[in-house]
Amino acid sequence: MGRLDQDTTGMLVLSDDGQFIHRMSSPKKKVPKVYMVTTKHELQADQIHRLLEGVLLHDETVQVRAAACRQVSSHLLELTLTQGKFHQVKRMVAAVGNRVEQLHRCRIGALELSQDLEPGQWRWLGEQDIATLMRSN
Repeated sequence: MGRLDQDTTGMLVLSDDGQFIHRMSSPKKKVPKVYMVTTKHELQADQIHRLLEGVLLHDETVQVRAAACRQVSSHLLELTLTQGKFHQVKRMVAAVGNRVEQLHRCRIGALELSQDLEPGQWRWLGEQDIATLMRSN
């Protein structure tokens, strides 16, 4: 569910169940996707505020806003979105005057990416994992 840019790391959920994928990825369902964003420049309080209030992306007519946004360190941001537009995180961070250096999706809904999985590794979701995802919306 969802897609990641080639220079983005993190969690993907793959399924052949179309209804499940729709339920998890439809913007109407508002399933949160959480990203750890490393920025080029030091984060400023007004940038966090603007991400939460909403920014107008280039070629868009409606503002988009983060569902949640928390500064972890001077260059690290935890950003939660409930929709997924083309390069949305990168475009939102650019709209507030910064630049994404690294982007990692660490959670979809209430299901977190296992810390013991290396890039390129995968695992089957168990019944409890699926139940956790289903509670996400």
